[in-house]
Amino acid sequence: MKHFVIIGAGECGVRAAFALREKGFEGEVTLIGAEPVTPYERPPLSKAGLADGAEPKFIARFEQYSEQDIRLLTGVTALELEATARNVKLSDGSRLSYDKLLLATGASARSFPGTSENSARIRSLRTHRDAMTLRRVLKPGSHIVIVGGGFIGLEVAATARQLGAEVTVIEGLERVLKRGVPTEIADLVTARHRSEGVVIRCGVSIEAITERDNKASVQLTAGEIVEADLVVVGIGAQPNVDLAAKAGLAVDNGIAVDSHLRTSATEIFAAGDCCSFPYGGRRIRLESWRNAQEQGEIAAANMMGADEIVSSVPWFWSEQYELTLQVTGLADSAVTHLKRDLSNGAFILFHLDVDGRLVAASGVGLGNTVAREIRVAEMLIAARARPASAALTASDVKLKSLLASLG
Repeated sequence: MKHFVIIGAGECGVRAAFALREKGFEGEVTLIGAEPVTPYERPPLSKAGLADGAEPKFIARFEQYSEQDIRLLTGVTALELEATARNVKLSDGSRLSYDKLLLATGASARSFPGTSENSARIRSLRTHRDAMTLRRVLKPGSHIVIVGGGFIGLEVAATARQLGAEVTVIEGLERVLKRGVPTEIADLVTARHRSEGVVIRCGVSIEAITERDNKASVQLTAGEIVEADLVVVGIGAQPNVDLAAKAGLAVDNGIAVDSHLRTSATEIFAAGDCCSFPYGGRRIRLESWRNAQEQGEIAAANMMGADEIVSSVPWFWSEQYELTLQVTGLADSAVTHLKRDLSNGAFILFHLDVDGRLVAASGVGLGNTVAREIRVAEMLIAARARPASAALTASDVKLKSLLASLG
């Protein structure tokens, strides 16, 4: 009987395990998770997951794994991978042989240089344990400093304010969300945070972060010291590639895979946050919930002998207060953008390359105001459409009509 092993029990690994059963795989399936808990979703950690008493949002009920004959190992780490011999050494001393292997090892939060992962007052947010640590501090009268004005940092800032904590955000670049959204959206988000009392300081460099006497101190290069009850470091994530690299697999900003998610070793696949893959003539790596789900499905199919390729347009979302941000596509090849105004102050920016092709769209608004338009924009991007500028900016012209005109 064939044995498929999945290392990494996050969104991607769990989806792949269940997809194998849904697609009719009858062999053994082993899913290995390093955390000692039933696999859970990570997006809520910076939002509802920080509320008092919040439990993890489980990807599937514990019973469902046994119901689908999926062997779930939690609290176990893969220490060594022998690609030629097709086996994995685990932290509990056992060794598993496999016919096909999926690496869904995800990514880890980047730490600030000179700080300890075991610090009580200097934390990142990547796991449920991290969220529980933050929850104990996020309360009226406390002051937290968030290092990094990206999506995670700002989501934590919004949740912290709603829980009554004082918040200071320190961003080294000239504005927040520099790598995520255009200036127009970043300005709106900044104004919303400031209206809630969040102090946002951009263009500020940090010399060191230290902990002493149940307080954390952020020392700026200009000599100023900002004290806090807790410092949350949100300066990005790095793919977990050590296992793959030690096994001799190709690594390039993540575990390098082809368009079928196959690594440089024939029987090993990689998917989700840990891998980089071909897209639009280059290699990219994505950290998003939907990408993890979709690649888990594709990896499962291809482990069973299918020939599916990664082709979805990148998509990302964020919630801060009552605002929802959505982004689809990659805007780095754009030379201009056009604005479409929607209801209640919401708007979408369409990003066009030098040939007028739509390559990305980003929007912000109350609740799900921008969701439908972003979804249509995603389909236009996939179709490599070159919509007329006037049609994109005219709110009375339905985007679906542009899609229909493509035939």
